[in-house]
Amino acid sequence: MKNTKVIFMGTPDFAVPILEMLIQNTDVILVVTQPDKEVGRHHELEMPPIKKVALSHGIKVFQPTKIRNDYDEVINSGADIIITCAYGQIIPEIILNTPRLGCINVHASLLPRLRGGAPLHHAIIDGEEKTGVTIMYMDKNMDTGDIISTKEYIIKNTDNVGTLHDTLSIIGRDLLLETLPSIINGTNERIPQDNGKATYAYNITREEEHLDFNQTAQEVYNKVRGLNPWPKANTIINDQEVKITECYIGDKDSSFSAGTICEINKDNIGICTKDKVVYITRVKPFGKKEMSALDYINGLSKEKVLYSIVK
Repeated sequence: MKNTKVIFMGTPDFAVPILEMLIQNTDVILVVTQPDKEVGRHHELEMPPIKKVALSHGIKVFQPTKIRNDYDEVINSGADIIITCAYGQIIPEIILNTPRLGCINVHASLLPRLRGGAPLHHAIIDGEEKTGVTIMYMDKNMDTGDIISTKEYIIKNTDNVGTLHDTLSIIGRDLLLETLPSIINGTNERIPQDNGKATYAYNITREEEHLDFNQTAQEVYNKVRGLNPWPKANTIINDQEVKITECYIGDKDSSFSAGTICEINKDNIGICTKDKVVYITRVKPFGKKEMSALDYINGLSKEKVLYSIVK
C-alpha cells in the first residue's frame, strides 16, 4: 500500500485518525480541506484540524472555497485513489471519475441509514440502537454509493455525541486500514444500497437545538445527549436561554403539565415531560461557563422559578 498515491479530503477532528493512518501506510500526496475560518471575538483565522496534521507532515494542502469550481489541483495530481471523510462539500463528478481506484468515503453510520452531514447527532437523537461506520464508493448523490465494508457499534445509554465521535473515528480508521488492501487489489465487495431503507441525518438547525418537553423523557434525554458537547440543547428558564448539557430520567411520573419545573433539589432541577420527570444536572447559562446544576440553582430565585414553565 505504501506506493499507492492518495488524496485525502476531510476537515474536522473526526477525520484526523484516518489521515494519520493513511500517512503511515500510503503515499498521501495532497490533502484537501475547507478554508480557514474566523473564530472568536477577534475574528482570528483558525486552520481546520486536518490542515494542521498535513502541514506537520510536510504534505501539500489545497483549500478551495468551492470544490465544484476549483478542482484542477485534484484532477492533475496523478492520485491512484481519493479518500474522503467529513469533508463538508459535494464532490463533483469530474473528480469522482478521475482516480483509477475510484473515490472512497468513510461515513459515520450504517448506510443506507443516516445519510447526510450529522449522522453522529441523529444516531442518538433518533434513538438508534446501533450505528457504525461504512466504507463506500462515492457517486454523484449524497451517501448513495455502493458499500464496500461496515462495522457496527451498539450505542450505550450513556453515550453522547462526543463519545460517539471519538469511538467511531477510531472504528473508521481501523476499518479503512482493514479494507484498503482489497480496494487496491480489486477484490473488495461492492454492495448496492437499498434506497427504500434510507434515512437521513441532515445538519442540525438552530431551531432543532431547542428542547420540547412535550416529548417523552427518553426523547428529551436522547436530544440532550445527541447535542452534547456541541452544539448543546437549550431551553428558556426565567426568561433566559439555558443550555442543558447533562440530565437523567427519574422514576417519578410527571404530575404537572409538560415543561413545568416541578422540583428544585440541591443538585438538580426536575422538569416534567410527557411521561416522566427529567432531572437536569449540568447547564450553561447564557453568557456564562458551563456549571453544575447546584451552582446554577444557587443563583436562582427558587420561589420565582419553581412551578414555572420552561419555554
